[in-house]
Amino acid sequence: VQLQASGGGLVQAGGSLRLSCAASGRTFSWSFMGWFRQAPGKEREFVATIKWRGGHTYYADPVKGRFTISRDNARNVVSLEMNNLEPEDTAVYYCAASIGMILSSIYDPGKYGYWGQGTLVTVSS
Repeated sequence: VQLQASGGGLVQAGGSLRLSCAASGRTFSWSFMGWFRQAPGKEREFVATIKWRGGHTYYADPVKGRFTISRDNARNVVSLEMNNLEPEDTAVYYCAASIGMILSSIYDPGKYGYWGQGTLVTVSS
């Protein structure tokens, strides 16, 4: 299984970007697919995740109201629409997927078994 992330780039504060993550290889029934980010010198942190069946979404407080996560079950793609970006959103963004993970674990990167390569998002002030 491979996760391929795309859509990062440079944007001014207040701008928007859309990240996508496509899963390929063997077909699994994901429990959650989501996004984490890691800024220089900081630990990887949870951004958002979506329950594959049902589509329930969960967000980190700093991105609530600005970011929207969605998924396309048929294409095995998860997307992250990021609006009103702030310089503090600058980071490498990683998509991740899990199988059989329970809800209480969604904020823990160690509970996601599959990771894509990072895509850099830079927000200038």
